[in-house]
Amino acid sequence: MRTKWKRLLVVLAVSGLAVACTGESESGGPVDLSGKRVGAMTDYSAGTRFTATEPVEFSLLYSDHPNYAIKDDWLLWKEITARTNVTLKPTVVPMSDYEQKRSLVVGAGDAPLIIAKTYPNQEDAYVASGTILPVSDHLDLMPHLKSKIEQWKLQPELNTLRQDDGKFYLLPGVHEEVWQDYTLAFRTDELTRLGLTTPKTWDEVRTVLRAIKAAHPDTYPLSDRFEGKSILATASQAFGTTAGWNYDNAQWDEETQKFEYTGASDEYRQLVEFLRGLVAEGLMDPESFTQKDEPAISKFATGRSYAISSNAQNITRDYRPALANIPGATVAKIPVPAGPAGDVLATTRLENGLMISAKALESENFVALMQFVDWLWYSDEGAEFAKWGVEGTTYTKDSTGKRVLDPQITFNGINPGAPQHLQEDFGFQGGVFAYGGSTELLRSMFTEEELAFQESISGKEVVALPPPHPFSDEEREQATLWETPLKDFTQQSTLQFVLGDREMSSWDAYTAELDAKGAGQYVELLNGAHQRYRQKNG
Repeated sequence: MRTKWKRLLVVLAVSGLAVACTGESESGGPVDLSGKRVGAMTDYSAGTRFTATEPVEFSLLYSDHPNYAIKDDWLLWKEITARTNVTLKPTVVPMSDYEQKRSLVVGAGDAPLIIAKTYPNQEDAYVASGTILPVSDHLDLMPHLKSKIEQWKLQPELNTLRQDDGKFYLLPGVHEEVWQDYTLAFRTDELTRLGLTTPKTWDEVRTVLRAIKAAHPDTYPLSDRFEGKSILATASQAFGTTAGWNYDNAQWDEETQKFEYTGASDEYRQLVEFLRGLVAEGLMDPESFTQKDEPAISKFATGRSYAISSNAQNITRDYRPALANIPGATVAKIPVPAGPAGDVLATTRLENGLMISAKALESENFVALMQFVDWLWYSDEGAEFAKWGVEGTTYTKDSTGKRVLDPQITFNGINPGAPQHLQEDFGFQGGVFAYGGSTELLRSMFTEEELAFQESISGKEVVALPPPHPFSDEEREQATLWETPLKDFTQQSTLQFVLGDREMSSWDAYTAELDAKGAGQYVELLNGAHQRYRQKNG
């Protein structure tokens, strides 16, 4: 998610299906699978449903979302077992504690076999410990994933996951095409009343906010949720950098062919100055960067603000119900605004996925585990199941093949007021299984409004990926000492600059402080790693 990136195409070797008792790793060496095929199918291939030849159990680290807390009687669990002969045993962790708990159990080597809800590059910290599996060695056991890699040409994305040994240790969720959900939402009735057109650039966003401020001088036109992390992330791509919950310490500079420290770049400074200007003019609530979601939604619902960050579910689940008390109030997402870096999307087709515990390779059910993961996370059937549920129970298909949610079930604006909820009552469309898949499946639950939004951004240029830059074990150990302190200091300083607590005239002093904390050494280390990978792989 950085701008000025250069795509580096390195062909991903894709081997054939394993036969007999051994397979072949991605690097060409043999993988001994003797005694590890209990429960596995001998004729498993792309397009085949995995069904274990005898009942098996697999443990799962599960991130529990507060909006749809896990239930033992979900249809999801029953149907997984009915279809696959697999019983999942989840270790349930509250979403708010998930990353910390995951770090503890993985670091100690005590993690369940399947470690879900892991975003790309979060696996880096565990590679040196040997507690997670180099999954790229076992792609021959995952024909659905291999098929997606070939058909959707996912090699460049997967190369960004490669470690210094050339392998990758995360099985990511994969999309057929890039897409973006988050942007700003506006009170569209107010735009109409004031004769304002939908803003298409960040400069136009500022112009619209000024007009709203003039009409409502006692309000902040924009009072944001997500503690500012969403608007920082959304805006940063148009300014040629990363910020908010997409922040990365390093970004690729196409001109110099080197990485630079993100928080000290000209692009990052320009983003900070823009947001600082919104706050200084009273166009953006300074509490946007500290308040929780509830007060932000309350301000939007009571006419104390007119713009807020949003995804599609926020519109239907939060804002429209909250605005019901204002006659004639309407809300909609705006197309992701363009900016100094152009009309771009800096995103990737990789989604959060899963790690496999290294202990899995010791199990007699190892091959069955990899086949099961391949079916549930990467087959078309598994993806449809995790998203829509069970045909004939939670949904049906009409004569054209279009999926139709059962009228007694609601989700994301479909069947509002229905007594049951697809996530809460059945366990489908959750945050652990239902990520990735074809564009058709992704859009199958979109409202007409969301389909129009996606069409509005379909012509944007997708920023190329950065070149691989994997650290050695020793480099990773050193980099870890720098990364978190640098990120924390950058984000704290960003807030100070944006809120006016620190003058922009002290920017040079700020970058000197970054260097004192190791920014220069960190970037030097990273560029060295990139050069080494380039020399090895071309």
